[in-house]
Amino acid sequence: MSREGKIYGVGLGPGAPDLMSVRADRLLRGASHIAYFRKAGRAGRARAIAEGIMPQTATEIAMEYPVTTEIALDDPAYNRALSEFYAAQAARLAALSAQGRDVVVLCEGDPFFYGSFMHLHARLAGAVPVEIVPGITGMSGAWTASGQPITWGDDVLTVLTATLPEDELARRLRGTDAAVVMKIGRNMAKLRRACETAGRASDAFVVQYAQMPQQSVTRLSDAPESVPYFTILLIHGQGRRP
Repeated sequence: MSREGKIYGVGLGPGAPDLMSVRADRLLRGASHIAYFRKAGRAGRARAIAEGIMPQTATEIAMEYPVTTEIALDDPAYNRALSEFYAAQAARLAALSAQGRDVVVLCEGDPFFYGSFMHLHARLAGAVPVEIVPGITGMSGAWTASGQPITWGDDVLTVLTATLPEDELARRLRGTDAAVVMKIGRNMAKLRRACETAGRASDAFVVQYAQMPQQSVTRLSDAPESVPYFTILLIHGQGRRP
């Protein structure tokens, strides 16, 4: 029987190529097939991180999202479109595996942390060989950029998405020592109000493009109303220390 190819979900870290793991670098440099997600008409952030590392001879497999922000998240059409997309891409990778091809799938941050690869993994695991290579998360890159530890002593850290309802964001921000809020995008105004309601606005920092050339760190009070997708809000813990 011929060997099945392995699908590698490879975490590239927060955006700086030199924050990639040695294992990720080795797999990427030796890859014959490289897949990555991107928005239609764009090169893709993961592909940009890998530029100069991936072999020029590698076969590239661009997986273009059918929708991003064009449809509301709670619209059934959004979930249906993405479900069909992930099923089709998983079948595409499974076919390559059946031909004995190894495929490196580029993943921003860590493949198992709010990443698109998780949806492929759910469809491929148990059907074809899959291996995960963890990466430094965007939130780790963000709090490092802020120049302050995110937690001390017994601090409780809560990771939230800004897509939550405003009252739920405020409740959870009020009840935690330290917080990381991701998926901000168009939710900046709502997140700002939630921080103010929770009494945490003066403690909050906004990090844009953590560990990328255009990185910026500002207090929430100085942050713009419109922020890019790669934006993270931080509230640092102030807990027990010697």
